[in-house]
Amino acid sequence: RCLLPLFLGLFQGALLLFFALFITYDEPSAQAEDASLVANQVYSTFPFFQDIQVMLVVGLGLLLTFLPLYGLSALTHNFLLLNFSMQWALVLQGLIHHFHHGQVHLDLHKLLISEFAAVTVLISVGAILGRTSPCQLLAMATCEVPVYLASEWVIVNCLGVLDVGGTITIHVFSCYFGLGVSKALFWAGQKPLHPKETPTLRSDLMSLVGMLILWVFWPSFVAVLCQPGDAQHRAILNTLLAMSASAVTTVVASSLLERDGKLSPGHLQNGSLAGGVAIGAVADMAMPPVAALALGSLSALACVLGFRFFTPLLGRKLGLQDQCGIHNLHGLPGILGAVASAAAILVASKDTSGSHFSQQALCQAVGLAVAIGASLVAGLLTGAVLRLPCLARPPEQLCFDDSLYFKFQGKDESLGSGSTTEERALALKE
Repeated sequence: RCLLPLFLGLFQGALLLFFALFITYDEPSAQAEDASLVANQVYSTFPFFQDIQVMLVVGLGLLLTFLPLYGLSALTHNFLLLNFSMQWALVLQGLIHHFHHGQVHLDLHKLLISEFAAVTVLISVGAILGRTSPCQLLAMATCEVPVYLASEWVIVNCLGVLDVGGTITIHVFSCYFGLGVSKALFWAGQKPLHPKETPTLRSDLMSLVGMLILWVFWPSFVAVLCQPGDAQHRAILNTLLAMSASAVTTVVASSLLERDGKLSPGHLQNGSLAGGVAIGAVADMAMPPVAALALGSLSALACVLGFRFFTPLLGRKLGLQDQCGIHNLHGLPGILGAVASAAAILVASKDTSGSHFSQQALCQAVGLAVAIGASLVAGLLTGAVLRLPCLARPPEQLCFDDSLYFKFQGKDESLGSGSTTEERALALKE
């Protein structure tokens, strides 16, 4: 009740002071050629940026509404974390990389990079969705953003990994960071199925709409940082092919695995997007179209099989909780995409007989290992921080319930609608 507005108020106040002292815009271009160049950059980048905004605010927000009594919280917390993490990343990258002569010059590209840092937080939260308070989520974002910026700098700038669509730096990193947080936060092991955890027809439908929005706009996410021209054109085409193949393969795999050939909404919500995750590392590379189709199909198959077999296995053997199945959508396809990028580079080396390509393939593998290792260690440490009592972790009885965080006009505002008065009072006291 007090910690959330206090934390956010202090953060926004400090940000206002930082912007007043250090943030400025570039000077207007005096020459017509420079002004035209800036205008072309804005007009070519901003439509992609708008698509990404729709993906994150609407598409991803709706995708997380599969929990029937937690949809309002999922949408709102997703929106809050996006804005918080983007501003926090903007401050950090400005201080580290763009602080010159006491000023940070703001432009659309820096804002876009900050948005990518926020994406990692939104993905990682999927592992602990519904069992954590907003204060815990904000603390998680505070810890994850600097670790992401550091690992992304090492992987891209130091190792020279090719990853234009963020397969390794965003999807793999955020997946294993979230799993590390989940393991450290719920160290006691796998919890039994919560009575409010089972999706309903309405919640699955809303989540499916979110998937469709993500599916439509995903090529913009992959292609926005590509060089304009042939590379960007290839990235868009390869992403469309991979995601189309993953959508079809998901239907095939889900129908074969489910009883009586029926489809699982969870498979459709995630498997249809797996191709977009995997293609990011190779999207702008010169490869035949059939490779994009094959990668999309394999990633969707890995995602569906992960939901069917791998997630229950991790729960039994490691006591690992993964609420949204981020390991199946981001982890497994991300690893597959990283392996595909190394294979594509090795194939190119055979065609040109260049040792540089073999070295680059090794860098891709090392970058994948760095992303997994750094994110797991940082996630475990962050999860330990989230166990602090002052961060207001909700009691088990009140998990997955909007009424813990929102006031509903004209309705019963009591918490835990399916319990007795004594049980609700005990949960609130806890």
